[in-house]
Amino acid sequence: MLRTARPEDCTAVEAIVIAAYSIYVERIGKAPGPMLDDYAGLIAAGAVSVLEDPDGVIAALIVLLPKPDHLLLDNIAAHPDRQGRGLGRRLIAFAESEARRRGYAELRLHTHETMTENIALYTRLGFRETGRGHEAGYDRVFMTKPIVAATERF
Repeated sequence: MLRTARPEDCTAVEAIVIAAYSIYVERIGKAPGPMLDDYAGLIAAGAVSVLEDPDGVIAALIVLLPKPDHLLLDNIAAHPDRQGRGLGRRLIAFAESEARRRGYAELRLHTHETMTENIALYTRLGFRETGRGHEAGYDRVFMTKPIVAATERF
């Protein structure tokens, strides 16, 4: 079940982020940005959605931040034990649906340039690279995906 995160989910959300991103610490040379985020604040702002297993355990999460001209997919993470089951694809489809529902024509994201497996996945899912740069202390790859309005799809 996909739902908006609640304050009582904060500990589980943080645990998933740490588990999912800890493998990148050595590769990047420091904690990835998502490991430093304020999840209590993001949850309070309604920016975090969680995907629960049938048994009610949170398996994955997504953070979506509205911007003036696009929806930013700020973070997507699945617990390592749940990776490879299509959860990330399901959450990205949700992000696209949310962008469409909110009237955005574009979904953007950024990832660290050393997270090559993520860049490859995003490319397979229709995102295209728009640039690279140093932002907030990280070497990032910026990507975008146009969102087709529901009336334009048919």
